[in-house]
Amino acid sequence: VQLQASGGGLVQAGGSLRLSCAASGSAFSSFYMNWYRQAPGKQRELVATISSGGRANYADSVKGRFTISRDNSKNTASLQMSSLKPEDTAVYYCHTKRLSNDYWGQGTLVTVSS
Repeated sequence: VQLQASGGGLVQAGGSLRLSCAASGSAFSSFYMNWYRQAPGKQRELVATISSGGRANYADSVKGRFTISRDNSKNTASLQMSSLKPEDTAVYYCHTKRLSNDYWGQGTLVTVSS
């Protein structure tokens, strides 16, 4: 499984960005897809997760502002981020887990200026 994340960039506070994660390999629709982020000097944290059936869960810090989605026909997962805050600045990673193996995208940098 290979994951390719894209869509990061520089945005002003209050703005929006959409991250995308393209997955290779089979059985994409059968597995959870997750978005993590890691801010400078901080541990990586789970931001959002979506089940194979489309059920989403979010970290409290992004609830109501971020929306995770997936398109199983295209093997993609997305993270729509709105009302961005400077504290959302981080490298964002898409992730999935199959059996006991973790798969990570390469990360995409999101910078929110105040």
